[in-house]
Amino acid sequence: MTGWQQLDKWHGVTDLYLHLTSSSSLRSAAPVMPPSCCGYLSQYTHHHLVAFLLTFFSYVLLHASRKTFSNVKVSISAQWTPSFQNDSLSPGETWEENHLFEDEKQATLFLGALDSIFLFSYAVGLYLSGVIGDRVNLRYVLCFGLCGSAAVEFVFGTLTEWLHIYNIYLYCGLWVLNGLLQSAVWPCVVAVMGNWFGKTGRGFVFGLWSACASVGNILGAFLASSVLKYGYEYAFLVTSVVQFAGGVVVFFGLLTSPKEVGLSLESETGLSPVETDTDSHRPLMSDEEEEVEVEVEVYGRQHQSVQQPEEPLDEAPQAIGFCQAFCLPGVLPYSLAYACLKLVNYSFFFWLPFYLSNNYGWEEAQADRLSVWYDVGGIIGGTVQGLISDFMGKRAPVLATSLALAMAALVGYSRSPNDQLINAVLLAITGFFIGGPSNMISSAISADLGRQEALRGSKEALATVTGIVDGTGSIGAAGGQYLVSLIESKLGWMCVFYFFVVMTGGSIVFITPLLVKEVRAMWRDRRAMRRQL
Repeated sequence: MTGWQQLDKWHGVTDLYLHLTSSSSLRSAAPVMPPSCCGYLSQYTHHHLVAFLLTFFSYVLLHASRKTFSNVKVSISAQWTPSFQNDSLSPGETWEENHLFEDEKQATLFLGALDSIFLFSYAVGLYLSGVIGDRVNLRYVLCFGLCGSAAVEFVFGTLTEWLHIYNIYLYCGLWVLNGLLQSAVWPCVVAVMGNWFGKTGRGFVFGLWSACASVGNILGAFLASSVLKYGYEYAFLVTSVVQFAGGVVVFFGLLTSPKEVGLSLESETGLSPVETDTDSHRPLMSDEEEEVEVEVEVYGRQHQSVQQPEEPLDEAPQAIGFCQAFCLPGVLPYSLAYACLKLVNYSFFFWLPFYLSNNYGWEEAQADRLSVWYDVGGIIGGTVQGLISDFMGKRAPVLATSLALAMAALVGYSRSPNDQLINAVLLAITGFFIGGPSNMISSAISADLGRQEALRGSKEALATVTGIVDGTGSIGAAGGQYLVSLIESKLGWMCVFYFFVVMTGGSIVFITPLLVKEVRAMWRDRRAMRRQL
């Protein structure tokens, strides 16, 4: 580089720095508007599309098989507590073989216990699989979780029924193993998405992508209801076979990072460095001075990249430790908020078809189909709220507003009349305000937390942070599932919904410090813009 070129480079950097520091509020002096969704999405290639679709449908198939258990609870309960009047059973020996519980209430409590067992083991597995995912090839971990879980669900729901094996301890052991295997999937798919997609537009992209769980619920409900007339074991058979096949496709088709095809994120998308590496590590909440330093550094790199030959790539960063990840800014409050919110969201996931069938007297297959409206609302809510948070540049205000409205929606749904149309509308509204924030925290916000400024030298932390957030949420959900069955058996469903309202309020409480900080930042920005005018 000649002396004149170097002088010109630093002259440009100085101009940028003076421009950014010309007002009392550094960021507000020249607010950067986010690019339009269509303009940003046009930068992606077919590699991004393949990664998006494979990770999306991986979790769709996993959730479809997971949803099967909640969709056939009525049939399982009837099978475990057979009646002497049931013509399909011969008296005597068949009664003793099938009889696990004295009445339906005992069976319901055990089903709630199975949900809690699954979620506790799932939570423990998330803490472990997140750490493993940052150290082992994500494709191997993901495939192992998908195929292993499919095999366990086949044994649990299909093989035991074909062989007439009814044993409480066997069911518990299989469900613990299932939770551990399924926990390997979510941190891996979020980490893969984080590798391919930067922070710019992440709320919209991840909001759209996080619909995978709701789409899986819808698919699982329709698959289960379509074969339920042949027996609940065939519902497990269909979903487990499809999930296993999906795991095989992922193993041979998924690229976990642009580096696997010899391309950096910048060369793969054509985006500038501001929108790629630096942007993907931009913290969710950062000081203005730090952001100016980042932009000055990136501006200098842009000029230097034109005038200097490429330097050799740095060595692969080391994975961050578990305790370090837990202490990152924002991880703990969002994890605790997600524990309360996931309790509510997964209670609808596990108990909604059972509630509709028992409370309104609708047929089980009918209740399964009606329950999908909650997931439809969640799909729309996650996408819309993610898009709004992108344009605002803040996540917490959008979450807090949605959760406050969710409390009102829960009260309204608890008083739904015995009308399927009204029930479906109220379900969709409730799903919009509960499922939407749940999808945001588990995907976009987890990716934000796993790619913040503190991790600049250790990119391999996304799976660990995702495992912590989702694992803490699963612990809350696990304790809640047994409480739901206990409260329902003692006090009734109305008290269950009041319990949901309290837990939703708890989510708002935990994110309040982040909400206050982001609202103050927005207020400072607004005042600075007025002074500019």
